[in-house]
Amino acid sequence: MIRIVIAEDQGMMLGALGSLLNMEEDMEVVGQARNGEEAVRFVKELEPDVCIMDIEMPLKTGLEAAQELKGSSSKIIILTTFARAGYFERARKAGVRGYLLKESPIEELVSSIRLIMDGRRMYAPELVDIAYGDDDYMENPLTERESEVLSLVAEGKTTKEIAKELYLTPGTIRNYISSILEKLNVGNRIEAIARFKEKGWFK
Repeated sequence: MIRIVIAEDQGMMLGALGSLLNMEEDMEVVGQARNGEEAVRFVKELEPDVCIMDIEMPLKTGLEAAQELKGSSSKIIILTTFARAGYFERARKAGVRGYLLKESPIEELVSSIRLIMDGRRMYAPELVDIAYGDDDYMENPLTERESEVLSLVAEGKTTKEIAKELYLTPGTIRNYISSILEKLNVGNRIEAIARFKEKGWFK
C-alpha cells in the first residue's frame, strides 16, 4: 500500500484529491495538511511513502517545505498551477521526485505516483520545455545580497529602511538597486519585482 500525505490549502481540492486517491486499491491517504508547516510535521510524524504538495500555501510554501524535507525517505511531488522555470529549478534543487500541473487528469497523477515509487522522476512536459527549450529561461542573475535587497523593496521598504536593516549606507543600497535593474533589464523597481516574481525567484 502506498501511503500518501496531501498538502493543499484549498479545502475542496484537498478533499477531492484525497477521495480520488483513496479509490485506488494500492493507495491510502494518511494525512491532509492545510499549510506548509503542517505538511512538514505530517511527513516527519507519519513517514508516508509520498507527499503531494501545492506551492502557494500559508505559513510555509511547498518549495520551502520540500527544501526542509530534503533527504527524507518520503518522495515529494509538487502539484501546482504554476508552470514557472524558477519554481521548477528550486523544486529540482530541493530533490522533489515529481513536478506536475493541476490541469493534468487524475489518471496521470496516479500513474506518476506509481512510477515515482519505482524510482522514476516525473516532470510535466511543459516544464521541461520551459526550463530547457526556452531561450528566455535563465537562472536568477542576482547575487544573494541583491535578491535580499529586492525582497525588501517588494515589502514596500524605502532605501533608508533597507539600509538600516542591512547595516549599509543608502548610497550602497541605491548602487545595488541600479545593478538589479541592469541585470533584470527593466526600467524601475516595480518592473523588477514583477519580473522576479514571474520567474519564481522570490524565496
